[in-house]
Amino acid sequence: MKTGHNQLLPPLFVFILCLCIYLSQQQIEPQLCKQCRGSSLNGSAVGKFCFSSNGRITGRCCLANETSYHERIIGLDLSNCSLTHVGNLQEASTTLMIDLSSNSIVNISDTAFEGFRQLSQLILPADVACPGGNSSWDKVAIENGTRLCEGQRNMCIQTGKMSVNCPEYSQCAPYGPGYFECSCADNYHGYKCLREGEFPSLQVFGPLGASTLALSLLLWLTQRRKAKSL
Repeated sequence: MKTGHNQLLPPLFVFILCLCIYLSQQQIEPQLCKQCRGSSLNGSAVGKFCFSSNGRITGRCCLANETSYHERIIGLDLSNCSLTHVGNLQEASTTLMIDLSSNSIVNISDTAFEGFRQLSQLILPADVACPGGNSSWDKVAIENGTRLCEGQRNMCIQTGKMSVNCPEYSQCAPYGPGYFECSCADNYHGYKCLREGEFPSLQVFGPLGASTLALSLLLWLTQRRKAKSL
């Protein structure tokens, strides 16, 4: 009986490994697409955008037609969803268009769209201001009882104080309406990008990895001795 049991282990292990690989490759529908009932109608703003972008409607999302393991949201329709505030939308940070009209939203925090680099069209209730202010958009208008924020501006090329806040040896990049981020230029790293040369990955992570391996080995040996004593 013991020999037969051992013979079953390799096939079982292979089956579990294949199952894990298969599940990891399956496309998972973003939870944000299920936040409201129903799906985005073809006649809606997001529906029209999705059709022109050759995307596909899933729930309240327009997903890009890509052969990747992760679904990419390019349009989000949360209009008429009985929303009173805007929650975490980071799952849709790659989106190009968002519709939040026909909701009882009073105001929206600017940080709600931090990191939304590609957002180019935002539809809001008429009495809600565009995130980042009017200066963060090419066009701000009131149309059909909604506020349209269109054409997100690159804050790195704006005149004024915001465009010169990045330290020396760093590069500015847009990071959502009214936001920008500074990243170190090539061959620079550290605090305010003041250290020149490549980041010492081996010196930093080498000892850390070695100590982790040694600790794991010590724990394994300890547990093995305890198991033998039992």
